[in-house]
Amino acid sequence: MFERLPSHWMLALKKVGYWIWLVPVACVPLSYQLSVGSPHADAWAFLVLGVMFGLVPLLDLLVGRDPANPDEDIQVPRMEAQGYYRLLSLVAVPVLLGLLGWSAWAFAEHPGWSWLGRLGWVLSVGTVLGAIGITVAHELIHKDPALERAAGGLLLAAVCYAGFKIEHVRGHHVHVSTPEDASSSRYGQSLYHFLPRAYYHNLRNAWALEAQRLKRRGLPALHWRNELITWYLISLGLLVGFGLALGTLGALFFLGQAWVALTLLEIVNYVEHYGLHRRKLDNGRYERTTARHSWNSNFLLTNLFLFHLQRHSDHHAHAKRRYQVLRHCDESPQLPAGYAGMVVLALFPPLWRRVMDPRVLTYYSGEEYQLSQEQSAF
Repeated sequence: MFERLPSHWMLALKKVGYWIWLVPVACVPLSYQLSVGSPHADAWAFLVLGVMFGLVPLLDLLVGRDPANPDEDIQVPRMEAQGYYRLLSLVAVPVLLGLLGWSAWAFAEHPGWSWLGRLGWVLSVGTVLGAIGITVAHELIHKDPALERAAGGLLLAAVCYAGFKIEHVRGHHVHVSTPEDASSSRYGQSLYHFLPRAYYHNLRNAWALEAQRLKRRGLPALHWRNELITWYLISLGLLVGFGLALGTLGALFFLGQAWVALTLLEIVNYVEHYGLHRRKLDNGRYERTTARHSWNSNFLLTNLFLFHLQRHSDHHAHAKRRYQVLRHCDESPQLPAGYAGMVVLALFPPLWRRVMDPRVLTYYSGEEYQLSQEQSAF
């Protein structure tokens, strides 16, 4: 629909369009209002899931792709200097934290939900905190200003996954698409085999990386300057606060939405790097990370929802780039759908492999031995 628009028109459209992240956020209170007094109250609690994983993949296909890239010499410097884009991502932080608090109250106090409705509510709020909250956090933790990095850490603490702040930047971006990276899924690996390994190894790696940082400063791992301790204490404080304010239901809601959010993050990790492998050079080291080492998806709608997260190839090639100037790379391996559709597909391993395995084999065409090396290292 928008593929033939001039580049400068697309950039102007997207400048406003990034506010579309408010739509899934607004669907949360909307679903609550629709469920009040409804004979189908439990069903309305699942509204966000229906929108995000049912409607959005269909709209992705209808709206189409976005091939527009900003001009490197003129538009990129100007867009990166505009505080508007930075403010937009920072505004999401208090909005999402406020949504989390209100949603906990609704979970504990809504009289019309059975256990099924409460399950739908946890899944819905966790999806918003994972899809929007962790995406914003991901954008912020890559930036240099302390305010942005702290805001990103706070969003991650709200879903009990602060280790991502350390492991993603200092671990994943170093080892991406190699056997050393727990967030890079292997060819033939199912989502359900990937997830428990990702949970465990990413938490362990985050602690190891922070301990190494402190050791270089002559400090023990158990020190107040350990960033993980600080952020997880904030998570613990939120858990206690929700429990004191709303009782057991409040605490259960906080833990439930956190698990949904961090699981969605790891499913997206699975999608972003499935089967891709940086080639090992003759000297035993891996080649430099380029735009060919991450799956790219250029569907306009989900790119607006996710602050260009789907232009993941350019992000890994240039990690400091702000979301508004991330580029579509034709040389990157391309996903057949946006992340919303690919997340649903990943839940069904036989269908996933039928769609994605041929694309991985095409990626390795003529270099199948590299795929064999990857499998033997797994």
